[in-house]
Amino acid sequence: MSNQPDPSAYWRANLRLMAILLAVWFVCSYVLGIFLVEPLNHARVGGFPLGFWFAHQGSIYVFVVLILVYAAVMDRLDRRFGVD
Repeated sequence: MSNQPDPSAYWRANLRLMAILLAVWFVCSYVLGIFLVEPLNHARVGGFPLGFWFAHQGSIYVFVVLILVYAAVMDRLDRRFGVD
């Protein structure tokens, strides 16, 4: 039995993480910022309609948070698979 990391398992974990994070980003930027903008505009954030906020600010904030989440989770995956 070898202690070598499984490259295909590492790559699958990386792709799964990217798919999840891209799905979150898609929902926040496109679904909430474009498709559901009218219903969201009934709520307000800082005096601005929520749909407008998601389209102009929220999706950017979510994207930055997703980058940080990706870096943190990939650090853990690197350690788990011994590629750090």
